[in-house]
Amino acid sequence: MMAGFARRKQAASLRSETGDRAAMAGSAKAISTSAVALSDVSIAFRLAHGGSYTAVERATLNVADGEFVAIVGPTGCGKSTLLNVAAGLLAPSAGRVDIFGGALASLNRQAGYLFQADALFPWKTALENVAIGPESAGTPTGKARASAQEWLSRVGLRAFADRYPHMLSGGQRKRVGLAQVLIRDPKILLMDEPFGPLDAQTRQIMGNLLLDLWSAERKAVLFVTHDLEEAIALSDRVVIMSAGPAARIIGDWKVPLARPRDIGEIKLDHAFHELHRDIWHKLKAEVIKGYVQAEGA
Repeated sequence: MMAGFARRKQAASLRSETGDRAAMAGSAKAISTSAVALSDVSIAFRLAHGGSYTAVERATLNVADGEFVAIVGPTGCGKSTLLNVAAGLLAPSAGRVDIFGGALASLNRQAGYLFQADALFPWKTALENVAIGPESAGTPTGKARASAQEWLSRVGLRAFADRYPHMLSGGQRKRVGLAQVLIRDPKILLMDEPFGPLDAQTRQIMGNLLLDLWSAERKAVLFVTHDLEEAIALSDRVVIMSAGPAARIIGDWKVPLARPRDIGEIKLDHAFHELHRDIWHKLKAEVIKGYVQAEGA
């Protein structure tokens, strides 16, 4: 009897070890096949009085090559902070960041970053602003500006190449910014509420433009937004975060909507509304919690 018990215990231990090895192998495989892999990432900031504030706690997120992932969450939950970590602009306090299977130790040079605020030089024309990336990388001016003209055409601004930023509308400046990022041909796009300041109609136009450009080359995209409808309409997956402090990733939904998509039309789809209801059911409490915390701060 004791011998049988020992054999069963040994078999159970072997199964457990095998399962652990399989889980570790699966985790390693996920990291190696991901464009962006955040593993148990925590981010804390030192405060003036000597304490610390934990913005994000143990966040794990994988974005596959060619996948469009949106992050949604309450104001101040650390969405942009995670994006900065993926960009290499901020080092995590704990955890690991891998880019295409390699540990990220400095600036992520395989990523292009489109900010919410315009990042255009006011003294340069649209053409010059788009060309500045390749010119800074050593591309001859003539070649860089020819490429910039091509990208302005792709974003619908061929006739506006000689305009300065103050002569362009908000939507047009966003198009220049998009061309400014894409001309560098990054493998990863990091987008921090890029269409937030725009009116509803312009946001829809910009969303469709982004989808058209993304569909042509299928780069990995990590897209931060407060707008759940925008997140569902654009992405392959929607990830939601809890209210801070110590915000966590609390949900991850696949978007079962066919591509190609039109932002306006996809919102009429029954599956869109079903998914929106499911996500909002979990997100709503966190949004309310975030507002309560902000009022009490």
